[in-house]
Amino acid sequence: MPEFGNSTDVEKSLTVNQSNEQVEEWLELGNGCLCCSVKDSGVNAIEQLMDKQGKFDYILLETTGLADPGNIAPLFWVDEGLGSTIYLDGIVTLVDAKNVLKSLDAPTGEEVQHDDGHGHESGPLLSTAHLQISHADVIVVNKADLVSDDELQAVKDRVRSINALAELHVTDHSKVPKLEGLVLDLHAYDKVDAASLEFASKGHSHLDPAIGTMLLTVPPLDDAGLQRLDAWLRAVLWAAELPGSEASPAWEIHRVKGRLPMKDGESKMLQGVREIFELIDGGTAEPGAGEGKIVLIGRKIGSQEMSSAFQLSLDAALPPH
Repeated sequence: MPEFGNSTDVEKSLTVNQSNEQVEEWLELGNGCLCCSVKDSGVNAIEQLMDKQGKFDYILLETTGLADPGNIAPLFWVDEGLGSTIYLDGIVTLVDAKNVLKSLDAPTGEEVQHDDGHGHESGPLLSTAHLQISHADVIVVNKADLVSDDELQAVKDRVRSINALAELHVTDHSKVPKLEGLVLDLHAYDKVDAASLEFASKGHSHLDPAIGTMLLTVPPLDDAGLQRLDAWLRAVLWAAELPGSEASPAWEIHRVKGRLPMKDGESKMLQGVREIFELIDGGTAEPGAGEGKIVLIGRKIGSQEMSSAFQLSLDAALPPH
């Protein structure tokens, strides 16, 4: 299992653990930083290592405590047409139950996420902890033994308010009951459960003003409707524009998931991290599925005004049903 260092050198050190032995490889990346490399550069570098060392059971990329997962995840979002054996399995965030509320409420230094040119400096303070929680597919709340039951519940509620789509596990001393299905082999982007979408829309979003959750409904779609939805998503996620609306373009979408019934009885699943998204086959629609649902997690989208603006824009973009 290779573990990646995190630096800005022109080469990367990868440590490969195999049969209790460690082998270190140095791989050259075009612009010197794994986080900022063009997607194919990072994937190709790992594939080169696989050619040298053989296939891996699993690749675990461990980042620093100040890394933004939204910059790293697209690197491994490999299109099937590229023929890579590497795919993004899931994002796991480790939360310190003793200190996370302080990190969220009063970030300092590099913990603070500064304005990116879209006016984000005017809103509630956004920390790296917000980003790491909002992008996660699994959240492990550790050091539960160092807080009271009430303090632990406050942490869980706050984490859920930022990301109710992720699975949440509570641990102490970094001990998990198992690795497979909890930290490894997540297949987080292979499935979207309708119940989890509904649960995510009923969280405690008012607990954290920096990150909001929005639920949108979508009527059963035909092929033309799916194409229009794709165009709407490209406008929202790529250009931060809301077609047909005067809503401020200052939002930042971190995560999007959806389950969409089709008129032919099939369904589509929507998965996305930042500007990268996919609409993939979801099999036969559940009996009585009715409307589809899309959940978005991000900055400056938590208000009822924004939710209404997004829903009206989406309704206008889709053909009459």
